[in-house]
Amino acid sequence: MRNIAIIPARSGSKGLKDKNIKLLNGKPLMAYTIEAAQKSNLFDEVFVSTDSEEYARIARSFGASVPFLRNKDLSSDTASSWDVVKDSLSNYKKVGKEFDTVALLQPTSPLRKSDDIINAYDKMKIENANAIVSVCEVDHSPLWCNTLPGNSSLKDFINQDLIKKPRQGLETYYRINGAIYIVKTDYLISTENIYGNNCYATIMPKENSVDIDDLVDFRIAEALMLS
Repeated sequence: MRNIAIIPARSGSKGLKDKNIKLLNGKPLMAYTIEAAQKSNLFDEVFVSTDSEEYARIARSFGASVPFLRNKDLSSDTASSWDVVKDSLSNYKKVGKEFDTVALLQPTSPLRKSDDIINAYDKMKIENANAIVSVCEVDHSPLWCNTLPGNSSLKDFINQDLIKKPRQGLETYYRINGAIYIVKTDYLISTENIYGNNCYATIMPKENSVDIDDLVDFRIAEALMLS
């Protein structure tokens, strides 16, 4: 099987300026994802999709491929990651390179390890899955969550019947952590919903699942790397 990792790293992020190349413990953020993909030894191509020559230069310095830049239509903050992936696969096909699977690896998950990627591909083989998506355990059970009315009343906020068990006896809940998406390319092209037919979860540790959106997330990642 031929596998490609696609790392989407556009410039101009609004929440945290130049987030994808911001130095995290002395290394550009995107470099951690490039290195994890390379260390897994699973990919024929580790491609960084970017609209920036500067980002492309940095990506290449860490061994990633950037044979072309992303077009402007796919470089806004409203562009879908899957549209970026499909466009990238189309561009590779034009130069005679096709792949059996594509792994979308967000650069905002720098604590994701190569072993997490390997485990995801192992899960795909075991289940003969069309798609694999990474999840992690939630920090707090959603059974303790609810919306609030305008006056912030807590009346009926918690379903008392659901929380009679001790915390340790409650069901385990998981969330999609945004770190790993692996899809068979034929399936990706033919569907609008990768979660539909024959999609499975790969479970990652919470400490590997930090998704950097703002400065607080960035500081948390820094602290975990130093611990």
